[in-house]
Amino acid sequence: MATSTFINTVNGLFKQIACILIASSLLTLPAQALKIGDKAPDFTLKAMSGKNLKLAEQRGQIIVLNFWASWCGPCRKEMPVLQKFYEKYQDLGVSVWGVNVEQENQAGRDFLADLNLSFPILFDDSNTISADYQVEAMPTTVILDRNGVIRYTFKGYRDGYEKKYAKAIKTLIRE
Repeated sequence: MATSTFINTVNGLFKQIACILIASSLLTLPAQALKIGDKAPDFTLKAMSGKNLKLAEQRGQIIVLNFWASWCGPCRKEMPVLQKFYEKYQDLGVSVWGVNVEQENQAGRDFLADLNLSFPILFDDSNTISADYQVEAMPTTVILDRNGVIRYTFKGYRDGYEKKYAKAIKTLIRE
């Protein structure tokens, strides 16, 4: 077997295992499904900066929670979009939090190395938070209003979603 074929096979298996691990962690979802209008589950996670961030302490801010993984191609495309939203709207009370869902966060750190992001990156290495938010797709973006209520959820990412995000954020800013 050629070295490149072997590496591609191992990479493919790694991605499948990562998907299985995330899927298995989602089997412990709460009995009550989260829906638009529900209070967002509170959590505290350590940011890449070393600072602990607690969601409940962000009341008064609009929070864009983005659940992502290093093996997710659409996540790589979406990160620069999220950075632009962070830069454009942070002075208007909007924060973006990137939540990595991988149990081994070095892959996430490597993924971020070339992206030059300034918004907080958090690591949910136990998949507790992604389970609380019932994350079923990568990426998943949840937008919370100033009262910590879930107002929008977007599963996956495709070109053009930035228009949906902008519309949602502008709606919440005007409230």
